[in-house]
Amino acid sequence: MSLKTFFALSLASLAAGAIALSPQQAFVAENDAAMQKMMDDMAVKPSGNIDRDFAAMMTPHHQGAIDMAVAELRYGTNEQMRRIAQEIIVEQQQEIAAMRLALGDPPPASAPAPTQPTQPATHHHSHQE
Repeated sequence: MSLKTFFALSLASLAAGAIALSPQQAFVAENDAAMQKMMDDMAVKPSGNIDRDFAAMMTPHHQGAIDMAVAELRYGTNEQMRRIAQEIIVEQQQEIAAMRLALGDPPPASAPAPTQPTQPATHHHSHQE
């Protein structure tokens, strides 16, 4: 991870609540971090397999679009733009999965939608008599 990416990610984590930023400042910080991470991750050393190299560069490109769309959903207020962001997330996840499958790799692991809040773990205790 480059120093620039580290600082962008650090600012984005601050935007998540450690300090009070305006929604605009938080949005810009998250987008800057997403773009820097995307650019760093797209710098792939050629492997000699054009198809794998293409997928290795495109996957972070698509993930960057997902990360930026998540920021829109967190901070945006225009319902049409929020709907477009939701569509971007679904479409880009599908593209990543399609590239993996085309290369014979397993699809990405199932995970909650990136816009779903994380639920605290609940502990169920059974009482046996």
